Amino acid sequence: MEIIVTSGTGTGRTELGAFDNALWNAGVANYNLLKMSSILPPGTKIVLKKPVLKSEEYGHRLYVVLSERRESTPGKIACASLGWYLQQDGRGVLVEYNGESVTEAKKKLIDTLQDLADTRGIKGVEFKTKIASIKCTGRPVCAIVAAIYQSQPW
Repeated sequence: MEIIVTSGTGTGRTELGAFDNALWNAGVANYNLLKMSSILPPGTKIVLKKPVLKSEEYGHRLYVVLSERRESTPGKIACASLGWYLQQDGRGVLVEYNGESVTEAKKKLIDTLQDLADTRGIKGVEFKTKIASIKCTGRPVCAIVAAIYQSQPW
């Protein structure tokens, strides 16, 4: 299974408008997002890319692990992030974190992934991250990172 990891940031008149703009910029607008937990099945491959919006999929269900952060206070940063590891057979986990700092996000992701690997008795896996951030300069902002599992019609 190929899982696409994409990210986007956006601005708007409202935080919800900024969220929609971030979805658009990440290539996942016009879907009904169904948030999932973060277990990666055997045979998973992670691909970092922005998907192309498909007009024929307008309104489809999109299964995602989603990290999002909205901010409307000038000077504050919206930071969203995902981290993951994959074992040799492609199984693994995804974790999400959102906050106000890229440095903090990376540390929290790595610490959490290490905890999950330790709990499962897994050693020697590489931890990877994808982080998006945007500073609020007046208008509301939003940062998202999404892991896309699959789109389905109703």
